[in-house]
Amino acid sequence: MSNPLDIKQCADRYVAQWNEPDPAARAALIREVWALDGVQVLVDPPQEIREAATGLAFAVPPLEVRGHDALNARVTRAYEMFVASGEHVFECAEAASLLPHVLSIRWSMVSTHTGQAVGGGLDILALDSDGRIRTDHQFIGAN
Repeated sequence: MSNPLDIKQCADRYVAQWNEPDPAARAALIREVWALDGVQVLVDPPQEIREAATGLAFAVPPLEVRGHDALNARVTRAYEMFVASGEHVFECAEAASLLPHVLSIRWSMVSTHTGQAVGGGLDILALDSDGRIRTDHQFIGAN
């Protein structure tokens, strides 16, 4: 996928799922955007998870969800935590093709009151031959 319009469309659809307020529309978008067995890996979990793992003498685990149902639960929870209140929205800051069928998406969580980014990250997406996400490695806080 090297066509700038295709890259932008893929990035816009990816970000749209996180902002979608309607549960049925969100689930439909997830089915369109993700491969049936698509997986998202949160590469660098939040600090409280890292501390809990360390306290139990476990290596810090990546967090992973696989399949449409788990992805829908993941996206819904993020929506509830960050977007539903109306205080924030996710936006695509930059999208690029890294290799055939591999994209990077830099995103920001933006305050709806100030327009300022209050968080963000980088996702590396590997797409299947139909353009659906097979794997998403998410790095929160990456600038």
